Amino acid sequence: MIKSEKLGGFFDIVSVFASATVIVSFAFLFLFRTIGVDGESMLQTLQDKDRIIITAVSDPKPGDIVVTCQPSYFSYIESTLVKRVIATEGQTVDIDFEKGVVYVDGVALDEPYTNTPTNREEGTPFPIVVPEGHVFVMGDNRNGSSDSRDIRIGTIRTEYVLGKALFRIMPFGKFKIG
Repeated sequence: MIKSEKLGGFFDIVSVFASATVIVSFAFLFLFRTIGVDGESMLQTLQDKDRIIITAVSDPKPGDIVVTCQPSYFSYIESTLVKRVIATEGQTVDIDFEKGVVYVDGVALDEPYTNTPTNREEGTPFPIVVPEGHVFVMGDNRNGSSDSRDIRIGTIRTEYVLGKALFRIMPFGKFKIG
């Protein structure tokens, strides 16, 4: 009798672990994804080789860190870009490159997350009105980022936004983003 009770307890434990594995697998299959950060365009917020968890987002908001997969003219961009949403459709973006200040709808953004002022031009004429169904994105490391300022990337169609960053999972101990 004792032997069958131990065996039953063992199967209960195995059943709990199997159920948990299936639930977590479905969550990551349908609700969440993990993405690796490649490069230094999001310094100091995110570092090269960080891993983040993202969730699908239907309407990105200014300030969201998003992962995009929009095809571009850059042959070296084969997968995804991790950038911050600066403006959404209908908003006007202007940049004073001498002062390093970004304006949305005439208001200077308070950007404590940026690594440096925005001094690097990338060919897009400003001001620019974000087209319907698009977002304007920039890396936090403004002078080390290829983003919507670059005419070859431009604004990002919202259909190409894979998701919004929720939190960092690697390196361990630095879970919060920002």
